[in-house]
Amino acid sequence: MRVISIQNLTRDYGGGRGIFDVSFQVDRGEAFGFLGPNGAGKTTTIRHLMGFIRPKAGNCTVSGLDCWKSSSEIQKSLGYIPGEISFFDDMTGREFLDFSAKYQGLSDTARQKALLERFELNPKGKIKKMSKGMKQKLGIVSAFMHDPEILILDEPTSGLDPLMQSRFIELIGEEKQRGKTILLSSHMFEEVERTCDRIGIIREGRLAAVDSVEALRKRHLRTYQVTLDTEASARAFAADFGGTCSGQTVTVAARQSLEDIFMHYYGGERHD
Repeated sequence: MRVISIQNLTRDYGGGRGIFDVSFQVDRGEAFGFLGPNGAGKTTTIRHLMGFIRPKAGNCTVSGLDCWKSSSEIQKSLGYIPGEISFFDDMTGREFLDFSAKYQGLSDTARQKALLERFELNPKGKIKKMSKGMKQKLGIVSAFMHDPEILILDEPTSGLDPLMQSRFIELIGEEKQRGKTILLSSHMFEEVERTCDRIGIIREGRLAAVDSVEALRKRHLRTYQVTLDTEASARAFAADFGGTCSGQTVTVAARQSLEDIFMHYYGGERHD
């Protein structure tokens, strides 16, 4: 069942900026990675899903609801981490979480406490005195603490140190196993590769590819031929690298990393 659906979504800001004819779907229980550099159109697409922007053309729905017309209903049913998190700086972290819990209709705080422990966050201090990483952790706790079935996450590990990034990736893995539907926007290859079933690569506001990581790797398989000085050396080389041997020539197929595939779409022939 399709939970998130985007059809021919367009928002033209002029000068080549915006998103153009973007279409993809995310099924129930799927983790979809939305991959692209800053300014490619990831956040603009997500802001449409959240109902912050009205489509100029095309449409988008979440759980069958129109994202513009039913934005308040949609926002209450999902977990959202914005690319740039805005807080009431005069609040403490605790006051912000209490405010969020009231908005979400949350009374049981057990999951909130577990998330605070997981990300080693003490929410008592003033938000304006928190570091970028602490604010990001606060946003993560707020997005996950009401145990939503749908998660829309825009650069969710921005500002986190490597340990906390790893803990976040573990959390996403657990949520996937519990059947959550996840849209994860990122420019971090490892984050997407470790968590997502399919990915969409966006370039200058247009989707360049939408497929599983496995299918993209197969599509961009590289083949190399190496000629050695003796047949014995060739057979040994083929055995070591999983190649096929014909006389002194060995043919080896090499699978590209997600980063290599990404650079193929962004760098063109320079990265082939």
